Amino acid sequence: MGNCMEKKAAVIDDGIFYGANVDKIFNKEQWDEKISEAKKDGKMVIANFSSAWCDPCQVIAPFFAELSAKYPSFIFLAIDVDQLSEFSASWDIQATPTFFFLEDGQKLDKLVGSENMELEKKLIEFVNGSINHERSLESDLH
Repeated sequence: MGNCMEKKAAVIDDGIFYGANVDKIFNKEQWDEKISEAKKDGKMVIANFSSAWCDPCQVIAPFFAELSAKYPSFIFLAIDVDQLSEFSASWDIQATPTFFFLEDGQKLDKLVGSENMELEKKLIEFVNGSINHERSLESDLH
């Protein structure tokens, strides 16, 4: 699994590839706005914490952009950990890329590394509701 310790479809910005459906986050206010939008629209968020100098981040970025086009029922966000270091630190990013899966602003799951198939597999689990279903079963037991 590739990762780096401690950073739109045809757009390369600061060395990071962004898809048309991937929103680059520049500040906390923009993050809050996108999370609110997701809540209002009943969409999940996939947040990609990466960096311009991280080779595995560059490898998976075009695939992340492809997923954003393939799964429009999700909101895809890209955060450069170097540009938003304080914000990224609040998410306890230990390696990049790190992907968070959020619903109603709450973290449901996390994936570290640049394995394309693992990222899509986890996304499909959310699409099919299997992860949410497991979470609700767990809640019922407690």
